[in-house]
Amino acid sequence: MSDNAKKKYTIANTRAHLTDILNQASYGKERIEVLRRNKPIAYIVPVEDVEMLEKIEDLFDLKEAESRKDEDTVTLEELKKELDL
Repeated sequence: MSDNAKKKYTIANTRAHLTDILNQASYGKERIEVLRRNKPIAYIVPVEDVEMLEKIEDLFDLKEAESRKDEDTVTLEELKKELDL
């Protein structure tokens, strides 16, 4: 969604219209920008947006873990024994 298409609400308007704004995000798949003194402080976004971001983060984490695979590692059992657990 382009920045121009994003809906913007002040904190006061967000409070006054929270149910409608949540419905816009949930059912309308809209991203809502919440402003304080004309500066963005938060976004209300569809659940699918957050789920996609989490998948992307998981992929980055997996790639980082794979890149460290060749470093010195220990098994969980070895670590437990070393820590007397």
